[in-house]
Amino acid sequence: MIVSAAPPRLQPSPRRRASSWLRIRAIARRHWYVVRRSPHRLFDVTVWPIVDVLLYGSLGTFFAQAEGGTLGRSAFGYLMAGVLLWHVVYSGQISLATGFLEEAWSRNMLNLMVTPLREWEYVAGVVLLGLAKLAAGLLIVALMALGLFAFDITDLGWTLAPVAAVLLLTGWVIALFVIGLVLRFGAGAEAMAWGVLFVMLPLSGVFYPVDALPGALQPIARLLPTTHAFAASRSVLDGGGVPWGRLGSAALSTVGLAAVGLVWVVAMLRVFRKRGYVTRYS
Repeated sequence: MIVSAAPPRLQPSPRRRASSWLRIRAIARRHWYVVRRSPHRLFDVTVWPIVDVLLYGSLGTFFAQAEGGTLGRSAFGYLMAGVLLWHVVYSGQISLATGFLEEAWSRNMLNLMVTPLREWEYVAGVVLLGLAKLAAGLLIVALMALGLFAFDITDLGWTLAPVAAVLLLTGWVIALFVIGLVLRFGAGAEAMAWGVLFVMLPLSGVFYPVDALPGALQPIARLLPTTHAFAASRSVLDGGGVPWGRLGSAALSTVGLAAVGLVWVVAMLRVFRKRGYVTRYS
């Protein structure tokens, strides 16, 4: 009896990797063309950051003048750092979610599904442009905070970088759940792209400790990874260094939610194809 050897595992060829990069770049370019032809789509990246800095910077200045001393300066720092870091979550989520919604609005879903484009390549292309928009939005926030309120976020160095990384991943995870809802329920679920963030904003303790919330909401708030990330940012602002234990638990819970989000999107995509929901967008 001749026993055949197991077939060797096929490795992605350089040509296949190059073609994947070309498709990723094509998706990023496609969305860049949309932004370039419709500059008003940059409203979320340009106008909202300016409004938030003016609003919360003015509130912080008022608190600092009213309270004085260390308490007033801490309140001002919490507000300004919270605005900057919240835009990491906001831009990460909105860029990915609206990138998908753009295909629905332009009725381009069927065209994408008949191409050799794979799901992860599409997500990578949208994320690539989203990172550029995120960098632009954060630069606007940082410059406005420095020019109008003399708040220099760079004084904290790189200590806030791990916090921002956790928050960016959280934004992408939220977007995955929103995309799954849109695949399953259609245009009626598009409002979730913005609504989820406004629910999470007060529960995440962006500008204050969770202990300031009503008692019934505190257990819910402590389940969110964003709550621990923003608490870690306040510890950094207070000069206590990065609380790696708390930030690590936030990162682990975010990774777990990301796994659940991927399973959710794959399941909803399977339902989307099986039931022919693509006809909603064609």
